Amino acid sequence: QVQLVESGGGLVQPGGSLRLSCAAAGFTFSRAFMSWFRQAPGKEREVVATITDTGGTTNYADSVKGRFTISRDNAKNTVYLQMNSLKPEDTAVYLCNAIFFINNYWGQGTQVTVAS
Repeated sequence: QVQLVESGGGLVQPGGSLRLSCAAAGFTFSRAFMSWFRQAPGKEREVVATITDTGGTTNYADSVKGRFTISRDNAKNTVYLQMNSLKPEDTAVYLCNAIFFINNYWGQGTQVTVAS
């Protein structure tokens, strides 16, 4: 059974930091292309960051470059998103995504709210 379980969201003040985690199970994590997406109320889902199976290549949305860092630990079947210098416009549900061969898996998401 495939599972992607996100954690680490919450309420943080502007300028603060959060670290999201996504624990994967049910597929060969070390062979999967992993991404973090986010969706704010009334807006389309957008990709935030991606990382290749070995972690050798990462990419970021322009809006988060220099503030967010995606990483993975294939021994722990987990992908992370370190978010620094958070802004109110980063408020959204953050979702983990895995692409494994032709399969596309999603987690349930974790809420991140940036507000004072």
